[in-house]
Amino acid sequence: MVFRLYFESKFLNSTFSLLATLYLVATPIGNLSDFSTRAVETLQSVDQIACEDTRTSGVLLQHFQISKPTFSFHQHNEHQKVKHLMNLLNGGLNIALISDAGMPGISDPGFLATREAHQNGHEIIAIPGPDAATTALAVSGLPCDRFIFEGFLPPKKGRQTRIQEIAESDITSVVYESPHKLVRFLEKLHEYAGDERWVCVARELTKKFEEKDRAQLGELLPRWREKKSIKGEIAVVIAGKTYSE
Repeated sequence: MVFRLYFESKFLNSTFSLLATLYLVATPIGNLSDFSTRAVETLQSVDQIACEDTRTSGVLLQHFQISKPTFSFHQHNEHQKVKHLMNLLNGGLNIALISDAGMPGISDPGFLATREAHQNGHEIIAIPGPDAATTALAVSGLPCDRFIFEGFLPPKKGRQTRIQEIAESDITSVVYESPHKLVRFLEKLHEYAGDERWVCVARELTKKFEEKDRAQLGELLPRWREKKSIKGEIAVVIAGKTYSE
């Protein structure tokens, strides 16, 4: 049983506190084989698992024969559930936080839980793993010594301004985009950045139908306009405005 332990040392004349731990566990972005041994062992060892979507996580947990109590922790309930999570940690239980894909807190719930855990004196340990942004950068063939991670753009207010800022940046940018918004995003980017901006659209990374389309916007945009159906997870890498080949 995990519990809060206090140890008093007469030699150091101080008190040590071994508190419960919050584990941030990265999950595969598509290929289950990318899940590390350390990640599996961590999920097997904790007391409970906070999941972005318990149904999605259930598939992962079942595949690796991990049987632990779970509860939902997503963007629509994290302000309420963070109190529950802190109660568990304060009660001495070790908790793992996982998202549907990638690292918790990176365009996924996790920031609030991590902040509260810090403020309550708990240990926070990250179990690193796959990440769509850095994977897309690596395969893009575009400069990645410096980059800006935009994640998902605002749905309405501020979206156009953000795209304009990306177009004007000298640094490579990474954007997550939904399939039904991709063409509109590329069109708006083309409006501000023009034909010659280098872009790489990375779709379904690590999955069976992985696709990378790397070209200048004037060539790339028409191809995506012609597609009858666009599906899957998409990361777009946009080179800075001064980059050329």
